[in-house]
Amino acid sequence: MSTTFTLDTSTSRAHPVPEPVRRLTVPAIAARKKDGVTAEPVVMLTAYTARMAQLLDPHCDMLLVGDSLGQVIYGLDTTVRVTLEMMIAHGAAVVRGSYRSVVVIDLPFGTYEGSPEQAFHTASRVLRETGAAAVKLEGGEVLAPTIEFLVRRGIPVVAHIGLTPQAVNALGGYGARGRSEAEAKKIAADARAVADAGAFAMVIEGVMEPLAKAITAEVKCPTIGIGASPDCDGQVLVVDDMLGMFERVPRFVRRFDDIASRITEAAASYAAAVKDRSFPGEAELYRPKAKS
Repeated sequence: MSTTFTLDTSTSRAHPVPEPVRRLTVPAIAARKKDGVTAEPVVMLTAYTARMAQLLDPHCDMLLVGDSLGQVIYGLDTTVRVTLEMMIAHGAAVVRGSYRSVVVIDLPFGTYEGSPEQAFHTASRVLRETGAAAVKLEGGEVLAPTIEFLVRRGIPVVAHIGLTPQAVNALGGYGARGRSEAEAKKIAADARAVADAGAFAMVIEGVMEPLAKAITAEVKCPTIGIGASPDCDGQVLVVDDMLGMFERVPRFVRRFDDIASRITEAAASYAAAVKDRSFPGEAELYRPKAKS
């Protein structure tokens, strides 16, 4: 038995209660891929809050607390400005709101690239203060020694290759990667390096489809595509993009709903009810009890 958190949907408050350990594990995710084949694709979505985590958890194998929260939650223009404190606060909330999924937290820009020791200090703090199972970091061959350093010290790592948003200033934008033969060879080498270093899974973002397919066939760890290939061992999307919260989304996003329109309609209905004084109504008021 272990103490986990149950979210009271009537109050939005999390209550610690003893429950059997039911979470998927890092080894279970890694074991999905056997002899180069993943019979059951890995389902991953981003989550940034306890309530969203609770809603997504029954349907996902992994929940990613992505540094995309900088843009989605805080309205920043780039993930480069995301802080470690942001990641820890939202990561802890997602852990509290979930019980099944493996929770993975992005290490923000500037907190792990300096040295393996810096990465260990950051990653160990993240796992200790959030209760998450793993961290994700962006980079290929140059980060392979860091990944190996972390894995050897008991910190599970998800690698991230291809289009790496934290390097947007160096890449010159968010366009698809691997168009040239030279760049495709580099990304393939990156994939081999991070897999050999011990990453238990690998996000492949924004690369040409044949390249993502080839990498998936070559590396032993599961690949999780985002703008990559249906042949990847799993898929991930930013949940707000998938739900239709934004008007403009990358080409690789499929909108599975139009939540933004529904929120707009609900807000308009609320505003109308306030203005015509139909809200609050009798059922929403506290009246003194009649004296007997």
